[in-house]
Amino acid sequence: MLRVSEIFRSIQGEGPYIGRPMGFVRLAGCNLRCKWCDTKYAWEGGEEMEVAEVLHRVHMMNVGCVSITGGEPLLQRECMSLIYRLLDEGYMVLLETNGTQPLEDLPTEENLVISMDIKTPSSGFAGSSRLENIEYLHGNDYVKFVIADETDYNYAVRIMEEREIPVEVIFQPAWGTDIKWLAERVLEDGIDVRVLPQLHRIIWGDARGV
Repeated sequence: MLRVSEIFRSIQGEGPYIGRPMGFVRLAGCNLRCKWCDTKYAWEGGEEMEVAEVLHRVHMMNVGCVSITGGEPLLQRECMSLIYRLLDEGYMVLLETNGTQPLEDLPTEENLVISMDIKTPSSGFAGSSRLENIEYLHGNDYVKFVIADETDYNYAVRIMEEREIPVEVIFQPAWGTDIKWLAERVLEDGIDVRVLPQLHRIIWGDARGV
């Protein structure tokens, strides 16, 4: 049984797949309380659903790509079953995780892409992400830092200097942060990252189910 906050079809709002139509399965429950979180409603609650029922809802959306997000999806044991079932049915699966849960048991199939957050100081949970998870990332997986200020920026750069990150790195400005400042700083310092906004919030603001 899964605790599901919402299931919907929308445009991917961040990461390398930004702008791509996808199905979204947002699981409820999170072990963090990040200050700038835009899905606080998914921290708790949710509707209990069987994996088969979630799959049925996904089939109805007529999509080839599905994002499993949260909350923190890996807190739920049945999340793994959902991932395997989606992969078996030929879906491309994007798993969005806050990086606090171990990743070594996830399948290494090409159609599974992991988006792993590394929490910055402005979140209030710097140091909570398991940096050892980086060694389990490969292929099209990516690491994301949400940047709200100079302290976050310097923290992210230090992590990149201390750890060899074998996948793409994204700097995402926290909502309300000047993306121009972040882009210019990345150019000035010659950092090899992608600077990407939250497209879904630019389009729809803080509305749910989009």
